[in-house]
Amino acid sequence: MRRIYVLGPFRLDAEGQILFKGPEPVALGRRAVALLHALVARHGTPLSKDDLIEAAWPELTVDEGNLSVQIAALRRVLGEEPGGDHWIETLSRRGYRFVGPVTTDEEVDPSKPLPNLSNRPSIAVLPFSNMSGDPEQEYFADGMVDEIITGLSRIKWLSVTSRSSCFSYKNKPVSMREVAEKLGVRYALEGGVRKFGNRIRITAQLIEVETDTHLWAEQFDRPLEDVFALQDDITMCVVGAIEPSLRKVEVERVKRQRPSNFSAYDLLLRSQQLVFAGMPDEATRAIPMLEEALNLEPNYSAAHAYLAWCYHSRFGRGGLREEDRIAAVRHARVAISLGNDDATALAIAALALAYDDHDTSTALEVFDRALELSSCNMFALCWNAAILAWTGRIDLAIERASLALKLGPFDPLNWRANHALSVAYFHGRRYREAADAARKVVDANPVYSLPRALLAAALIRLGRSDEARAMAQTVLEREPSFTIRGTARYSELDPDVFGPFVEAWRAVGLPE
Repeated sequence: MRRIYVLGPFRLDAEGQILFKGPEPVALGRRAVALLHALVARHGTPLSKDDLIEAAWPELTVDEGNLSVQIAALRRVLGEEPGGDHWIETLSRRGYRFVGPVTTDEEVDPSKPLPNLSNRPSIAVLPFSNMSGDPEQEYFADGMVDEIITGLSRIKWLSVTSRSSCFSYKNKPVSMREVAEKLGVRYALEGGVRKFGNRIRITAQLIEVETDTHLWAEQFDRPLEDVFALQDDITMCVVGAIEPSLRKVEVERVKRQRPSNFSAYDLLLRSQQLVFAGMPDEATRAIPMLEEALNLEPNYSAAHAYLAWCYHSRFGRGGLREEDRIAAVRHARVAISLGNDDATALAIAALALAYDDHDTSTALEVFDRALELSSCNMFALCWNAAILAWTGRIDLAIERASLALKLGPFDPLNWRANHALSVAYFHGRRYREAADAARKVVDANPVYSLPRALLAAALIRLGRSDEARAMAQTVLEREPSFTIRGTARYSELDPDVFGPFVEAWRAVGLPE
Protein backbone atom coordinates (compact mmCIF):
# COMPACT_ATOMS: atom_id res chain seq x y z
CA MET A 1 0.00 0.00 0.00
CA ARG A 2 1.33 3.43 -0.87
CA ARG A 3 1.24 5.85 2.01
CA ILE A 4 -0.64 9.05 1.30
CA TYR A 5 -0.52 11.95 3.73
CA VAL A 6 -3.55 14.22 3.83
CA LEU A 7 -2.60 17.77 4.87
CA GLY A 8 -5.85 19.67 4.94
CA PRO A 9 -6.87 19.93 1.24
CA PHE A 10 -3.46 18.68 0.06
CA ARG A 11 -2.53 15.07 -0.62
CA LEU A 12 1.15 14.20 -0.49
CA ASP A 13 2.28 11.16 -2.44
CA ALA A 14 5.29 10.19 -0.34
CA GLU A 15 6.75 8.07 -3.15
CA GLY A 16 6.39 10.67 -5.87
CA GLN A 17 7.11 14.34 -6.45
CA ILE A 18 3.64 15.86 -6.49
CA LEU A 19 1.58 17.65 -3.87
CA PHE A 20 -2.06 17.39 -4.95
CA LYS A 21 -4.69 19.99 -4.22
CA GLY A 22 -8.06 19.20 -5.69
CA PRO A 23 -8.04 18.15 -9.34
CA GLU A 24 -5.02 20.23 -10.28
CA PRO A 25 -1.59 18.99 -9.09
CA VAL A 26 0.96 21.40 -7.69
CA ALA A 27 4.45 20.52 -8.86
CA LEU A 28 7.24 20.31 -6.30
CA GLY A 29 10.83 19.22 -6.75
CA ARG A 30 11.91 15.92 -5.25
CA ARG A 31 14.07 17.67 -2.64
CA ALA A 32 11.08 19.63 -1.32
CA VAL A 33 8.90 16.51 -1.32
CA ALA A 34 11.57 14.59 0.60
CA LEU A 35 11.75 17.39 3.18
CA LEU A 36 7.99 17.57 3.57
CA HIS A 37 7.75 13.80 3.84
CA ALA A 38 10.40 13.77 6.61
CA LEU A 39 8.64 16.56 8.52
CA VAL A 40 5.15 15.08 8.20
CA ALA A 41 6.31 11.56 9.09
CA ARG A 42 7.55 12.97 12.40
CA HIS A 43 4.53 15.24 12.87
CA GLY A 44 4.96 17.56 15.85
CA THR A 45 8.53 16.41 16.51
CA PRO A 46 11.46 18.79 15.91
CA LEU A 47 13.89 17.67 13.20
CA SER A 48 17.36 19.15 13.13
CA LYS A 49 18.77 20.80 10.02
CA ASP A 50 21.27 17.95 9.74
CA ASP A 51 18.47 15.38 9.70
CA LEU A 52 16.54 17.29 7.06
CA ILE A 53 19.60 17.75 4.86
CA GLU A 54 20.28 14.02 5.13
CA ALA A 55 16.64 13.29 4.15
CA ALA A 56 16.69 15.50 1.06
CA TRP A 57 20.35 15.20 0.03
CA PRO A 58 21.44 11.76 1.30
CA GLU A 59 25.21 11.24 1.37
CA LEU A 60 25.81 14.69 -0.14
CA THR A 61 27.43 17.74 1.41
CA VAL A 62 25.33 20.82 0.70
CA ASP A 63 25.20 24.35 2.03
CA GLU A 64 22.55 25.01 4.70
CA GLY A 65 21.12 27.73 2.49
CA ASN A 66 19.68 25.04 0.18
CA LEU A 67 17.52 23.85 3.05
CA SER A 68 16.19 27.35 3.68
CA VAL A 69 15.29 27.72 -0.02
CA GLN A 70 13.30 24.47 -0.06
CA ILE A 71 11.52 25.25 3.22
CA ALA A 72 10.50 28.63 1.79
CA ALA A 73 9.14 26.90 -1.33
CA LEU A 74 7.08 24.53 0.79
CA ARG A 75 5.65 27.38 2.83
CA ARG A 76 4.61 29.20 -0.35
CA VAL A 77 2.66 26.19 -1.59
CA LEU A 78 1.11 25.35 1.78
CA GLY A 79 0.29 29.04 2.23
CA GLU A 80 -2.41 28.70 -0.43
CA GLU A 81 -4.47 27.23 2.41
CA PRO A 82 -5.41 29.80 5.12
CA GLY A 83 -2.84 29.46 7.88
CA GLY A 84 -0.84 26.92 5.89
CA ASP A 85 2.25 29.12 5.82
CA HIS A 86 2.55 28.46 9.58
CA TRP A 87 2.36 24.67 9.31
CA ILE A 88 6.16 24.43 9.24
CA GLU A 89 7.60 26.00 12.37
CA THR A 90 11.17 27.24 12.73
CA LEU A 91 12.67 26.31 16.10
CA SER A 92 15.61 28.47 17.07
CA ARG A 93 18.84 26.47 17.17
CA ARG A 94 16.87 23.22 16.85
CA GLY A 95 15.53 23.00 13.28
CA TYR A 96 11.96 22.69 12.02
CA ARG A 97 8.76 20.80 12.74
CA PHE A 98 5.44 20.26 10.97
CA VAL A 99 2.36 21.20 13.03
CA GLY A 100 -0.37 21.23 10.38
CA PRO A 101 -3.30 18.78 10.21
CA VAL A 102 -2.31 15.27 9.10
CA THR A 103 -4.04 11.97 8.39
CA THR A 104 -2.57 9.02 6.53
CA ASP A 105 -3.65 6.61 3.79
CA GLU A 106 -7.22 7.89 3.73
CA GLU A 107 -9.29 10.63 5.25
CA VAL A 108 -10.98 9.27 8.36
CA ASP A 109 -13.82 10.46 10.56
CA PRO A 110 -12.19 11.21 13.93
CA SER A 111 -15.59 11.01 15.65
CA LYS A 112 -16.06 7.38 14.57
CA PRO A 113 -15.22 5.17 17.56
CA LEU A 114 -12.56 2.52 17.15
CA PRO A 115 -13.48 -1.08 17.92
CA ASN A 116 -11.49 -3.44 20.12
CA LEU A 117 -9.72 -0.79 22.20
CA SER A 118 -8.44 -2.25 25.46
CA ASN A 119 -10.23 -1.32 28.70
CA ARG A 120 -6.81 -0.95 30.34
CA PRO A 121 -4.00 1.24 29.00
CA SER A 122 -2.22 -0.68 26.25
CA ILE A 123 0.70 0.05 23.94
CA ALA A 124 2.39 -1.31 20.84
CA VAL A 125 6.07 -0.58 20.24
CA LEU A 126 6.41 -0.45 16.46
CA PRO A 127 9.67 -1.41 14.74
CA PHE A 128 12.07 1.52 14.68
CA SER A 129 13.11 2.77 11.25
CA ASN A 130 16.72 2.38 10.18
CA MET A 131 17.27 5.82 8.69
CA SER A 132 20.99 5.45 7.98
CA GLY A 133 20.89 2.75 5.30
CA ASP A 134 23.50 0.77 7.24
CA PRO A 135 22.41 -2.90 7.54
CA GLU A 136 24.22 -3.21 10.87
CA GLN A 137 21.94 -0.56 12.34
CA GLU A 138 18.94 -2.75 11.45
CA TYR A 139 19.95 -5.18 14.19
CA PHE A 140 20.54 -2.34 16.62
CA ALA A 141 17.11 -0.82 15.89
CA ASP A 142 15.36 -4.18 16.37
CA GLY A 143 17.28 -4.81 19.59
CA MET A 144 16.30 -1.37 20.83
CA VAL A 145 12.62 -2.18 20.32
CA ASP A 146 13.02 -5.54 22.08
CA GLU A 147 14.56 -3.82 25.10
CA ILE A 148 11.81 -1.19 25.25
CA ILE A 149 9.08 -3.85 25.02
CA THR A 150 10.73 -5.71 27.91
CA GLY A 151 11.04 -2.51 29.95
CA LEU A 152 7.43 -1.46 29.39
CA SER A 153 6.22 -4.96 30.23
CA ARG A 154 7.40 -4.39 33.79
CA ILE A 155 4.84 -1.62 34.28
CA LYS A 156 2.06 -3.56 36.01
CA TRP A 157 -0.83 -1.38 34.88
CA LEU A 158 0.21 -1.27 31.21
CA SER A 159 -0.62 -3.98 28.67
CA VAL A 160 2.16 -4.35 26.07
CA THR A 161 1.60 -5.98 22.68
CA SER A 162 3.86 -8.92 21.92
CA ARG A 163 6.98 -8.55 19.82
CA SER A 164 5.65 -10.78 17.04
CA SER A 165 2.51 -8.67 16.62
CA CYS A 166 4.50 -5.43 16.64
CA PHE A 167 7.07 -6.70 14.14
CA SER A 168 4.37 -7.65 11.65
CA TYR A 169 4.58 -3.95 10.72
CA LYS A 170 8.31 -4.00 10.00
CA ASN A 171 9.21 -2.24 6.73
CA LYS A 172 5.55 -1.50 6.06
CA PRO A 173 3.68 1.82 5.94
CA VAL A 174 1.64 2.19 9.10
CA SER A 175 -1.38 4.31 9.96
CA MET A 176 -2.22 4.76 13.60
CA ARG A 177 -5.84 3.89 12.97
CA GLU A 178 -4.83 0.54 11.52
CA VAL A 179 -2.65 -0.12 14.57
CA ALA A 180 -5.60 0.68 16.84
CA GLU A 181 -8.03 -1.50 14.90
CA LYS A 182 -5.77 -4.53 14.49
CA LEU A 183 -3.89 -4.53 17.81
CA GLY A 184 -6.60 -2.97 20.01
CA VAL A 185 -4.16 -0.59 21.73
CA ARG A 186 -4.63 2.94 22.99
CA TYR A 187 -1.04 4.03 22.44
CA ALA A 188 1.84 3.37 20.08
CA LEU A 189 5.53 4.14 20.26
CA GLU A 190 7.45 4.64 17.05
CA GLY A 191 10.93 5.87 16.33
CA GLY A 192 14.03 5.73 14.21
CA VAL A 193 17.77 5.15 14.39
CA ARG A 194 20.40 7.05 12.44
CA LYS A 195 24.18 6.62 12.59
CA PHE A 196 26.49 9.51 11.78
CA GLY A 197 30.20 9.09 12.29
CA ASN A 198 30.89 7.48 15.64
CA ARG A 199 27.59 8.68 17.10
CA ILE A 200 24.04 7.45 16.89
CA ARG A 201 20.77 9.39 17.06
CA ILE A 202 17.57 7.74 18.25
CA THR A 203 14.19 9.44 17.99
CA ALA A 204 11.05 8.19 19.72
CA GLN A 205 7.51 9.48 19.90
CA LEU A 206 4.47 8.33 21.84
CA ILE A 207 1.11 8.56 20.06
CA GLU A 208 -2.48 8.22 21.22
CA VAL A 209 -3.74 6.13 18.32
CA GLU A 210 -7.45 6.98 18.45
CA THR A 211 -6.79 10.68 17.88
CA ASP A 212 -3.32 10.37 16.28
CA THR A 213 -2.12 12.85 18.91
CA HIS A 214 1.56 13.10 19.82
CA LEU A 215 1.90 12.85 23.61
CA TRP A 216 5.68 12.83 23.97
CA ALA A 217 8.72 12.94 21.73
CA GLU A 218 12.43 12.93 22.39
CA GLN A 219 15.74 12.66 20.59
CA PHE A 220 18.77 10.91 22.04
CA ASP A 221 22.30 11.52 20.74
CA ARG A 222 24.93 9.14 22.09
CA PRO A 223 28.45 7.98 21.20
CA LEU A 224 28.40 4.55 19.56
CA GLU A 225 30.69 2.64 21.91
CA ASP A 226 29.29 -0.24 23.99
CA VAL A 227 26.14 -1.16 22.05
CA PHE A 228 24.49 -3.05 24.91
CA ALA A 229 25.19 -0.29 27.43
CA LEU A 230 23.77 2.19 24.93
CA GLN A 231 20.59 0.13 24.54
CA ASP A 232 20.21 -0.04 28.32
CA ASP A 233 20.69 3.72 28.66
CA ILE A 234 18.15 4.61 25.98
CA THR A 235 15.65 2.03 27.22
CA MET A 236 15.75 3.48 30.73
CA CYS A 237 15.25 6.99 29.38
CA VAL A 238 12.35 5.98 27.12
CA VAL A 239 10.54 3.82 29.66
CA GLY A 240 11.15 6.36 32.41
CA ALA A 241 9.56 9.10 30.27
CA ILE A 242 6.65 7.05 28.94
CA GLU A 243 5.26 5.93 32.31
CA PRO A 244 4.50 9.45 33.67
CA SER A 245 3.28 10.61 30.24
CA LEU A 246 0.76 7.77 30.04
CA ARG A 247 -0.18 8.18 33.69
CA LYS A 248 -1.12 11.81 33.06
CA VAL A 249 -3.16 10.99 29.94
CA GLU A 250 -4.96 8.15 31.71
CA VAL A 251 -5.93 10.42 34.60
CA GLU A 252 -7.36 12.97 32.16
CA ARG A 253 -9.24 10.18 30.36
CA VAL A 254 -10.91 8.90 33.51
CA LYS A 255 -11.93 12.44 34.52
CA ARG A 256 -14.09 12.50 31.38
CA GLN A 257 -15.68 9.14 32.16
CA ARG A 258 -19.07 8.66 33.81
CA PRO A 259 -18.76 7.41 37.41
CA SER A 260 -21.21 4.56 36.74
CA ASN A 261 -18.62 3.00 34.43
CA PHE A 262 -15.71 3.06 36.88
CA SER A 263 -13.56 -0.02 37.32
CA ALA A 264 -11.10 -0.57 40.18
CA TYR A 265 -8.37 0.81 37.95
CA ASP A 266 -10.41 3.93 37.15
CA LEU A 267 -11.04 4.57 40.85
CA LEU A 268 -7.31 4.25 41.50
CA LEU A 269 -6.64 6.89 38.85
CA ARG A 270 -9.25 9.25 40.24
CA SER A 271 -7.70 9.00 43.70
CA GLN A 272 -4.17 9.57 42.45
CA GLN A 273 -3.87 13.35 42.70
CA LEU A 274 -5.31 13.29 46.23
CA VAL A 275 -3.03 10.46 47.32
CA PHE A 276 0.09 12.05 45.88
CA ALA A 277 -0.56 15.37 47.65
CA GLY A 278 0.70 13.76 50.87
CA MET A 279 -1.65 15.73 53.14
CA PRO A 280 -4.38 14.43 55.50
CA ASP A 281 -7.44 16.21 54.08
CA GLU A 282 -6.72 15.01 50.56
CA ALA A 283 -5.95 11.50 51.86
CA THR A 284 -9.31 11.37 53.66
CA ARG A 285 -11.08 12.18 50.39
CA ALA A 286 -9.13 9.47 48.53
CA ILE A 287 -9.75 6.64 50.99
CA PRO A 288 -13.42 5.94 50.01
CA MET A 289 -12.44 5.67 46.32
CA LEU A 290 -9.72 3.16 47.13
CA GLU A 291 -11.98 1.16 49.44
CA GLU A 292 -14.50 0.95 46.60
CA ALA A 293 -11.71 -0.24 44.30
CA LEU A 294 -10.97 -3.04 46.77
CA ASN A 295 -14.66 -3.94 46.92
CA LEU A 296 -14.47 -4.51 43.16
CA GLU A 297 -11.03 -6.17 43.21
CA PRO A 298 -10.01 -7.31 46.73
CA ASN A 299 -6.49 -8.43 45.75
CA TYR A 300 -5.58 -5.19 43.99
CA SER A 301 -2.05 -4.57 45.29
CA ALA A 302 -1.87 -1.00 43.98
CA ALA A 303 -5.07 -0.01 45.83
CA HIS A 304 -3.65 -1.44 49.06
CA ALA A 305 -0.43 0.50 48.49
CA TYR A 306 -2.30 3.75 47.85
CA LEU A 307 -4.34 3.21 51.03
CA ALA A 308 -1.09 2.66 52.94
CA TRP A 309 0.10 6.03 51.65
CA CYS A 310 -3.18 7.73 52.59
CA TYR A 311 -3.09 6.41 56.15
CA HIS A 312 0.60 7.33 56.37
CA SER A 313 -0.29 10.92 55.44
CA ARG A 314 -3.13 11.03 57.97
CA PHE A 315 -0.95 9.60 60.72
CA GLY A 316 2.03 11.88 60.16
CA ARG A 317 0.14 15.10 59.50
CA GLY A 318 -3.34 14.48 60.81
CA GLY A 319 -2.96 13.96 64.55
CA LEU A 320 -0.68 10.91 64.96
CA ARG A 321 -3.66 8.63 65.57
CA GLU A 322 -2.49 5.10 66.25
CA GLU A 323 -5.34 3.60 64.19
CA ASP A 324 -4.01 5.41 61.10
CA ARG A 325 -0.49 4.11 61.68
CA ILE A 326 -1.75 0.54 62.13
CA ALA A 327 -3.87 0.81 58.96
CA ALA A 328 -0.88 2.16 56.98
CA VAL A 329 1.30 -0.77 58.04
CA ARG A 330 -1.46 -3.34 57.46
CA HIS A 331 -2.19 -2.18 53.91
CA ALA A 332 1.53 -1.92 53.19
CA ARG A 333 2.14 -5.53 54.18
CA VAL A 334 -0.84 -6.73 52.13
CA ALA A 335 0.44 -4.78 49.11
CA ILE A 336 3.86 -6.44 49.51
CA SER A 337 2.31 -9.91 49.70
CA LEU A 338 0.25 -9.29 46.55
CA GLY A 339 2.62 -7.08 44.53
CA ASN A 340 5.41 -9.40 43.42
CA ASP A 341 5.11 -8.04 39.86
CA ASP A 342 4.16 -4.41 40.66
CA ALA A 343 7.20 -2.19 41.31
CA THR A 344 5.08 0.87 42.15
CA ALA A 345 2.97 -0.94 44.75
CA LEU A 346 6.09 -2.41 46.35
CA ALA A 347 7.82 0.98 46.52
CA ILE A 348 4.87 2.78 48.12
CA ALA A 349 4.40 -0.06 50.61
CA ALA A 350 8.11 0.03 51.49
CA LEU A 351 7.81 3.74 52.18
CA ALA A 352 4.99 3.16 54.67
CA LEU A 353 6.89 0.33 56.38
CA ALA A 354 9.94 2.52 56.88
CA TYR A 355 8.13 5.61 58.14
CA ASP A 356 5.26 4.07 60.11
CA ASP A 357 6.72 0.79 61.37
CA HIS A 358 10.39 1.87 61.38
CA ASP A 359 11.13 -1.48 59.73
CA THR A 360 13.84 -0.02 57.51
CA SER A 361 15.61 -3.32 56.84
CA THR A 362 12.48 -4.88 55.34
CA ALA A 363 11.67 -1.64 53.54
CA LEU A 364 15.08 -1.50 51.85
CA GLU A 365 14.75 -5.16 50.80
CA VAL A 366 11.36 -4.39 49.24
CA PHE A 367 12.79 -1.36 47.44
CA ASP A 368 15.48 -3.65 46.00
CA ARG A 369 12.75 -6.02 44.77
CA ALA A 370 10.93 -3.12 43.14
CA LEU A 371 14.07 -1.91 41.37
CA GLU A 372 14.84 -5.44 40.18
CA LEU A 373 11.41 -5.45 38.55
CA SER A 374 11.86 -2.01 37.01
CA SER A 375 15.16 -0.19 37.40
CA CYS A 376 13.64 3.07 36.13
CA ASN A 377 10.46 3.10 38.23
CA MET A 378 10.12 6.65 39.53
CA PHE A 379 8.34 5.67 42.75
CA ALA A 380 11.00 3.13 43.65
CA LEU A 381 13.90 5.44 42.84
CA CYS A 382 12.45 8.50 44.59
CA TRP A 383 11.11 6.93 47.76
CA ASN A 384 14.11 4.65 48.08
CA ALA A 385 16.27 7.78 47.85
CA ALA A 386 14.17 9.41 50.59
CA ILE A 387 14.58 6.49 53.00
CA LEU A 388 18.28 6.26 52.19
CA ALA A 389 18.64 9.98 52.91
CA TRP A 390 16.79 9.80 56.26
CA THR A 391 19.01 6.87 57.28
CA GLY A 392 22.24 8.70 56.44
CA ARG A 393 23.21 6.82 53.25
CA ILE A 394 23.46 10.06 51.37
CA ASP A 395 25.72 9.07 48.45
CA LEU A 396 23.35 6.34 47.25
CA ALA A 397 20.37 8.59 48.00
CA ILE A 398 21.79 11.34 45.78
CA GLU A 399 22.65 8.83 43.05
CA ARG A 400 19.11 7.38 42.90
CA ALA A 401 17.34 10.71 43.21
CA SER A 402 19.53 12.17 40.45
CA LEU A 403 18.75 9.18 38.21
CA ALA A 404 15.04 9.72 38.81
CA LEU A 405 15.34 13.36 37.75
CA LYS A 406 17.29 12.34 34.65
CA LEU A 407 14.65 9.77 33.64
CA GLY A 408 11.64 11.98 34.42
CA PRO A 409 12.63 15.64 34.15
CA PHE A 410 9.03 16.63 33.33
CA ASP A 411 7.27 14.09 35.54
CA PRO A 412 4.88 16.13 37.72
CA LEU A 413 5.77 13.83 40.61
CA ASN A 414 9.52 14.26 40.42
CA TRP A 415 9.30 16.51 43.47
CA ARG A 416 9.79 13.28 45.42
CA ALA A 417 13.37 13.07 44.11
CA ASN A 418 14.04 16.66 45.14
CA HIS A 419 12.58 15.89 48.58
CA ALA A 420 15.20 13.16 49.00
CA LEU A 421 17.95 15.46 47.72
CA SER A 422 17.00 18.22 50.17
CA VAL A 423 17.41 15.79 53.11
CA ALA A 424 20.64 14.27 51.76
CA TYR A 425 22.25 17.63 50.96
CA PHE A 426 21.31 19.06 54.39
CA HIS A 427 22.84 16.05 56.13
CA GLY A 428 25.97 16.58 54.02
CA ARG A 429 26.01 20.27 55.04
CA ARG A 430 25.49 21.33 51.43
CA TYR A 431 22.89 23.86 52.51
CA ARG A 432 22.60 25.86 49.31
CA GLU A 433 21.86 22.71 47.31
CA ALA A 434 19.47 21.57 50.05
CA ALA A 435 17.58 24.86 49.80
CA ASP A 436 17.40 24.67 45.99
CA ALA A 437 16.02 21.13 46.10
CA ALA A 438 13.50 21.92 48.85
CA ARG A 439 12.26 25.00 46.98
CA LYS A 440 11.59 22.85 43.91
CA VAL A 441 9.41 20.60 46.05
CA VAL A 442 7.53 23.59 47.46
CA ASP A 443 6.91 24.92 43.95
CA ALA A 444 5.73 21.54 42.66
CA ASN A 445 3.57 20.57 45.65
CA PRO A 446 2.56 23.75 47.50
CA VAL A 447 0.13 22.01 49.88
CA TYR A 448 2.81 19.73 51.35
CA SER A 449 4.13 21.16 54.64
CA LEU A 450 7.29 19.13 55.28
CA PRO A 451 9.32 20.51 52.31
CA ARG A 452 8.64 23.99 53.66
CA ALA A 453 10.15 22.92 56.97
CA LEU A 454 13.15 21.44 55.12
CA LEU A 455 13.58 24.71 53.22
CA ALA A 456 13.34 26.75 56.43
CA ALA A 457 16.08 24.59 57.97
CA ALA A 458 18.41 25.08 55.00
CA LEU A 459 17.77 28.84 54.92
CA ILE A 460 18.60 29.32 58.62
CA ARG A 461 21.88 27.47 58.10
CA LEU A 462 22.66 29.79 55.20
CA GLY A 463 22.21 32.77 57.51
CA ARG A 464 19.00 33.94 55.79
CA SER A 465 17.07 34.25 59.05
CA ASP A 466 14.15 36.41 57.87
CA GLU A 467 13.42 34.14 54.91
CA ALA A 468 13.74 31.07 57.12
CA ARG A 469 11.24 32.34 59.69
CA ALA A 470 8.82 33.44 56.98
CA MET A 471 8.98 29.98 55.44
CA ALA A 472 8.46 28.38 58.86
CA GLN A 473 5.29 30.43 59.21
CA THR A 474 3.94 28.95 55.97
CA VAL A 475 4.55 25.47 57.43
CA LEU A 476 2.04 26.27 60.18
CA GLU A 477 -0.37 27.81 57.69
CA ARG A 478 -0.39 24.58 55.69
CA GLU A 479 -0.36 22.31 58.76
CA PRO A 480 -1.49 24.09 61.96
CA SER A 481 -0.81 20.94 64.01
CA PHE A 482 2.84 20.69 62.89
CA THR A 483 5.26 19.97 65.73
CA ILE A 484 8.88 18.88 65.79
CA ARG A 485 8.01 15.96 68.07
CA GLY A 486 5.20 14.89 65.79
CA THR A 487 7.48 14.88 62.76
CA ALA A 488 10.00 12.81 64.69
CA ARG A 489 7.41 10.06 65.17
CA TYR A 490 7.72 9.06 61.51
CA SER A 491 10.89 10.76 60.22
CA GLU A 492 13.42 9.93 62.94
CA LEU A 493 14.87 6.90 61.19
CA ASP A 494 18.39 7.94 62.22
CA PRO A 495 18.93 10.44 65.08
CA ASP A 496 22.17 11.66 63.51
CA VAL A 497 20.19 12.75 60.42
CA PHE A 498 17.11 14.06 62.20
CA GLY A 499 18.91 15.88 65.05
CA PRO A 500 20.33 18.74 62.95
CA PHE A 501 16.86 19.40 61.51
CA VAL A 502 15.48 19.63 65.05
CA GLU A 503 18.10 22.25 65.95
CA ALA A 504 17.34 24.28 62.82
CA TRP A 505 13.57 24.10 63.36
CA ARG A 506 13.93 25.33 66.90
CA ALA A 507 16.00 28.21 65.59
CA VAL A 508 13.24 29.28 63.17
CA GLY A 509 10.54 29.05 65.85
CA LEU A 510 8.66 25.91 64.87
CA PRO A 511 6.83 24.47 67.89
CA GLU A 512 8.15 21.51 69.85
